[in-house]
Amino acid sequence: MIADPLDTTVTLLQDLIRAACVNDGADQAGQEIRAVRVLQDFLAGSDAEIEVYEALPGRGSLVARVKGTDPNAPKVGMLGHLDVVPVEREAWERDPFGGDLIDGEVWGRGAVDMLFLTASFATVLREVALAAKDGRPPRGDLLLIAVADEEAGGERGIKWLLQNAPIMREVTEIIGESGGMRFGNHLAIEVGEKGSAGRKIKVKGVPAHASIPFGSNGAVSVLAEAERLLREAKAPVVLGETWQAFVTARVSDETVAEKLRHPSTVAEGIAQLGVIAGYAHAISRTTFAPTKVSAGSAHNVIPASGTLTLDIRTLPGVNDAAVDEILRDTLAPLGADFEIKHLLGWAATQSPTDSDLFQVLSEVATEVSGAPTIPLLAAGGSDCRFYRELGIPAYGFAVLSPQWTYEQYRERIHAHNERIDVESINLTLTALRAAVGRRIG
Repeated sequence: MIADPLDTTVTLLQDLIRAACVNDGADQAGQEIRAVRVLQDFLAGSDAEIEVYEALPGRGSLVARVKGTDPNAPKVGMLGHLDVVPVEREAWERDPFGGDLIDGEVWGRGAVDMLFLTASFATVLREVALAAKDGRPPRGDLLLIAVADEEAGGERGIKWLLQNAPIMREVTEIIGESGGMRFGNHLAIEVGEKGSAGRKIKVKGVPAHASIPFGSNGAVSVLAEAERLLREAKAPVVLGETWQAFVTARVSDETVAEKLRHPSTVAEGIAQLGVIAGYAHAISRTTFAPTKVSAGSAHNVIPASGTLTLDIRTLPGVNDAAVDEILRDTLAPLGADFEIKHLLGWAATQSPTDSDLFQVLSEVATEVSGAPTIPLLAAGGSDCRFYRELGIPAYGFAVLSPQWTYEQYRERIHAHNERIDVESINLTLTALRAAVGRRIG
C-alpha cells in the first residue's frame, strides 16, 4: 500500500518536533543533527543526493538535490530551518515536544515556525526524487535546504553553508517561510523583510551620592529621558507597493483606507486599525525599540554612565547613515553627552513581484485557496535575506487555512501552545507540489 503523502508529512512534522532542536543562541545549542537524521531516514530510498554539513559539532544542516535534465532550467531551492526557540513548559497545555495530533492540529514548538513547511518541502522533494528514480526526472534541479541556527541569525547555518558548501549557490530561486496568512480575503506571499540596525547608546550624567538626589542628573535619569524621546522618534513614513497592497487587502472602511494612503494622515489611520495597528506601524517606517538598559553598580551611588540597547528595524533603502541621523536628531534634546555604537546588523531585502517564480506562486496559491494574493513585507527576519543579498529571488510561501489571519499567525508563532492544523499542511503541500511542477516539471 502506498502511504498517503499528507499522512507521511504529518508524521514527519511530529518527528521533527520531537527532535527538540532548541536554539537559545549558544554555540552548542540546537543540536539540529537530530532533525537531520530524521530527514535522512525520511528520504532514504528516494535516490536524492544528500549532503550533511556541520558548522560546529551537532549543528547539522542537510542539502538534498534531485538533478534535472536541462542545465538551463530553473534550479529551485526550498529553504527550511530545523531549529526552534525555547519554551516555558509550565505554560503549555501539552508537551511542547510531544508532537501530539489532537482534533486535527499538530501541537509542539516549531509546528508553525517552521517545521510544518520544512516537512512539506521534504515530502515534495521525495516525490520528485521517486519520480526520477522511475525514469521521470524533472527538467530543472530541485533542492531541499534544511538548515541549523535560523532562530539565532544563521551564523552556524545558512551563512556558514553559503561560505563552505558550493551547492548552496547553484540555486536560481528560493521558496522559504513566512507566507500564507490571510489579510482580509487575500493570501500573503512574503517578498521582503525589514533590516536590522541595532545600536547601543552610551550616555553620561553627573554622579552623586544617592542620599542627596535633589538636583542630580545621573545616567539613569538620562536613560529614562532617552527612552521617552525614542518612543517619539520621527522616522520617515514610506508607503510603497507592499503598503498599498496591505491597505487594499485588509482595510474595508474606505475612509480609513484613504487616510492610510497618505503620509500626512497615516498615523490617524493606523490608530483606527485595532489589533493589526502594530504591524501597520512597523511596515510603514523604520522602528526603534529599547530592549536593554544598564547603569550603576552600587545601590547608594547615582551613576555617571549607562547604556541603552536598541533593536532598530529598517525599511528597504534605509542605510546606517540615515539611522544615525535620526538618532542624533531624536536624542539632541537630552542636554547630555551620548555616543552611538553600531551592533551587528543587515540591510532590508526585497524580491521583485514580476519574477517568474512569484507569478507561479501567486497563481497556484489562488487556485488552491480561492483567494487573490498580496506581496508581504515582513517586520521580522528569515534566512531568505541571505539569498536576496546575492540577487537570488526568495519568497515566503505557504497556503494556510482561512482561519489564519495575520493576527492568529502572530499569536501562534513562538507562543505557548504553538500548533498547526492539518488542513493548512494539506493546502500547503498541494500548492508546493503545483508550484514546483510548473517551475521544473
